[in-house]
Amino acid sequence: MAEPEIRLLGNGDHALLEALATAFAEAFDDQPNYTGRRPRVEYLTRLLGDPTFIALVALAEGTVVGGIIAYELRKFEQERSEIYLYDLAVVERWRRRRVATRLIEALKALAADRGAWVIFVQADTTADDQPAIALYSRLGEAEEVLHFDIPVPARRLIS
Repeated sequence: MAEPEIRLLGNGDHALLEALATAFAEAFDDQPNYTGRRPRVEYLTRLLGDPTFIALVALAEGTVVGGIIAYELRKFEQERSEIYLYDLAVVERWRRRRVATRLIEALKALAADRGAWVIFVQADTTADDQPAIALYSRLGEAEEVLHFDIPVPARRLIS
């Protein structure tokens, strides 16, 4: 098998973004969150046109076999940004072939082009996330942090 092509998605790539959601659903065994309520094409078009949204895919034989979703967070205290690596997955058949590492290397190059000073990512300390922790440990330094989810109330109509 040839190495997958790493590609940055842009305007018009909504079908590849949907294919990435399907790959995430398979890799994370989480169909409800990734494919249960697919967004409309108009939403995906706006998302792909947002310069702070980053979607990288690994394409093999015309199929999405993995990818990254990341967000550029512009800082106010200095003229720089951080890249938040939100999701990274590779479908099982393509794991252990450096696809994830190549995706992160592509994100690092993109981050450098954008003037970002760091890429950060979170990993759960559960047994299920040990492969992710091993990958990120090879590529960066771990920090002890706490992560909090703050619920947002249902949208209220302003009268």
